[in-house]
Amino acid sequence: MSGKETWRFLDTPSLDPATNMALDEAVLLLHGEGKVPPTIRFYTWQPPTLSIGYFQKVKKEINMEAVRRHGLGFVRRMTGGRAVLHDQELTYSVVVKENHPLIPSSVIEAYRVISTGLLLGFKRLGLDADFAVPHTEKEKEELRQPRSSVCFDSPSWYELLVEGRKVVGSAQTRQKGVVLQHGSILLDVDVELLFDVFKFGHERIKARLKKHFLRKAVAINQLRAVPVTMEEVKEAFKAGFAEAFQVELKEAEPSPEEKELAKILVREKYGNDKWNYSK
Repeated sequence: MSGKETWRFLDTPSLDPATNMALDEAVLLLHGEGKVPPTIRFYTWQPPTLSIGYFQKVKKEINMEAVRRHGLGFVRRMTGGRAVLHDQELTYSVVVKENHPLIPSSVIEAYRVISTGLLLGFKRLGLDADFAVPHTEKEKEELRQPRSSVCFDSPSWYELLVEGRKVVGSAQTRQKGVVLQHGSILLDVDVELLFDVFKFGHERIKARLKKHFLRKAVAINQLRAVPVTMEEVKEAFKAGFAEAFQVELKEAEPSPEEKELAKILVREKYGNDKWNYSK
């Protein structure tokens, strides 16, 4: 016996956007009721999907004609932050109660604790990752006033940088005494596709922001001589989270109650135009 706390690990198959978001919320709600343990989940998306933050305005920021033309899924998250293209990437989510001894009360410090699992995962892939911590007033202002709607345009507090460029985009919410943080770990990125699904005031602005993005963001396989497989990425980050939290991760399936609640949330929320396009 190791004496370590046991958390649940879900490696769910590729799911549609509404189901992915509904399952994250179902885990949050049922963990809040004490029906499921703290949970780390890995997942991918079918079809590739643009997810937007809770506060983003679709009409102002998103080119929905391009989203449809490229056959992408579309969903609004329950978390804040900016839009993420879930394509050649692994999405993670961490669900744990706010009052868990490991979780600081400060949102920024909670980011740091959870992101330590990501940091250790990158190190297992042979990449020297570090935390993004803004020091200058200019860097802090960039966090308050991001240049564009694109998540990977600039790092937030305690997000991960490799060689000074952002490799993970994360967002967090706290509801019913539970912390949910989820984020996107880029294996590869199609920059042309990414920038086609956003609205820009002018082509010159789009070109300038694209150039900025390429300086500020990077995918894992751009940094490695030998590309990683999805299984290698899952293995590295699963071990990273287990080490960061000092827990045993026990593989499991979503419970019947989680699956049932997720179906309801798809029907009433994430699969619903009123939720996805309301802002």
